[in-house]
This record gives sequence, C-alpha cells and structure tokens, in this order.
Amino acid sequence: MEIYVFSVIVFLPSLFMASFMAASAGNFNQEVDLTWGGDRAKILSGGSVLSLTLDKVSGSGFQSKSEYLFGRIDMQIKLVGGNSAGSVTAYYLSSEGPYHDEIDFEFLGNLSGEPYTVHTNVYTQGKGDREQQFHLWFDPTKDFHLYSVVWNHQRIIFLVDDTPIRVYENQESIGVPFPKNQPMKLYSSLWNADQWATRGGLVKADWSKAPFTAYYRNFKANACLWSSGSSSCSLKTTSSITNNAWQTQGLDSTSRRSLRWVQKYYMIYNYCTDYKRFPMGRPRECRLSKHF
Repeated sequence: MEIYVFSVIVFLPSLFMASFMAASAGNFNQEVDLTWGGDRAKILSGGSVLSLTLDKVSGSGFQSKSEYLFGRIDMQIKLVGGNSAGSVTAYYLSSEGPYHDEIDFEFLGNLSGEPYTVHTNVYTQGKGDREQQFHLWFDPTKDFHLYSVVWNHQRIIFLVDDTPIRVYENQESIGVPFPKNQPMKLYSSLWNADQWATRGGLVKADWSKAPFTAYYRNFKANACLWSSGSSSCSLKTTSSITNNAWQTQGLDSTSRRSLRWVQKYYMIYNYCTDYKRFPMGRPRECRLSKHF
C-alpha cells in the first residue's frame, strides 16, 4: 500500500447457498490464512479470536481465503494499547496486480494518551491518492470496536461501530474510475512503520514496550464470493438473498447527520481540501461530490 501522511430462511439451490453463505461463518480457522510473521500470528479460542503481534524482528499478517466482488465486510478489532508509536495496524481489501483496486483502513499508532489516527484510502486501477484521516471519539485499545466496509455498485462506505465516517461515491458518469471489476481479498497486518507513521516519523517505536499485539474477532463477510471467474451473486435463484441490504445501502437522514458530525469534529485530513497538493485543480470527484 502506498501511504501519504498528512498534518431467512429462503429456498435456494443448495450449491448457491453453500457458495454465498460460506463467507459468513466467522471462524478464523475456516476463513483466513496466516500469511507471515511465524507464530506472531495466532488463531485462538477455537477460531473465535485472532491475534497479530509486532516485535523488533517482525510483524505479522493474515488474509481471507475467499475473494469478494462487492459486499459488506465486518471485523471487530482491539488495537495495540499503550505506547504504540510507529506501529500500523492495516485492515483492507485489495485485488492483485499493478493496476489493483484497494479499500483501506489503517490505524496509526500513538504515544500513550494521544489519539489513534485512522487513515482511509481508495485505489482504482493502481491509483490511490484519495486519503482521509480521522481521530476516533473513543479509546480503540480498551475494547473491541466494529470496523466495516460496505462496497456496492453505487458507493463505498467506511463505518466505525456502524457510524459512517466516509463515503466514496461511484462517479463513473463523470469519468472517475470506480472499483467494480476486480475481486478482492481481505488482508490485515501489524507492522513497523516508524519512519512515517507517528508525527510523520518524528516519533519512533519504543521497543522496550514490545511486543505489540492487536486482537480480532467476529469476522463477517456478507458478500458475493468470486470463484472460477464468476460471482456467486450472478447465479440464478428463485428467491431473494438474505441480508442483502448492503447491495443498495446509502445514507439515510440519521446517517448523514452522523457523517457530518464525524467529519466536522474528527476529520484531520481530506485530500479534497488540500489545494496545495493539487495546484492544477482538485480531482474531479472532489469538485462535484458532497461525499468524498
């Protein structure tokens, strides 16, 4: 990932039911692969909890076994507590290849008593540069909190405890690319980024406080599974799919108020208002959309 740092019961064919619902089991043993970091990545409690650890030697990470093409992805995460300066806990969807699509949550560690920075970004066809950053209105290290991505044909919504913090609208009608063709896996990692993560790299990791550990639970992917070149959602069915509100989800009046509240009081960077960064004019979506 390239980072910029800134101040029913329904009756369905059995095959379809198996392919669509498989992503909702929520057991890490069944849903993810531990990909790096050796025993720093662990699945605990029979698959209900996962932990990632960072020490001076290495971080760690995992990825989903399945690929998704649109869906709602939920994960409860308890972030690294105490002095976590220099660490980054990344939680994101990504396709593969040089022209990949990506939807990012990244949590930038802090000195004790200072707020975490939540970094968000959207890549389309290998191009990002769409960063927004926020502080949280609670301590994300004291308990688990829910971090969600809703990704449908109309928009991408970033949510924290079901409160929207960012909306990225599909504006292909004005020539802005939107991630819609490349299936993505879920990835997460805990790694050392003290060259840039905390105060632009001014604060380095304090390895006397290591190891640093983040915890995960209640992974749910209510999503269209991608397999052998096709999506489970494209299969013909005789009845509707359960829990499919995400497919057309937008913001109602309450959600719009919540979004405005977050962006007014907790947003600390928005690429769409960074005029110095775009001397030739802001990106097209910034000029025409009330949500970024």
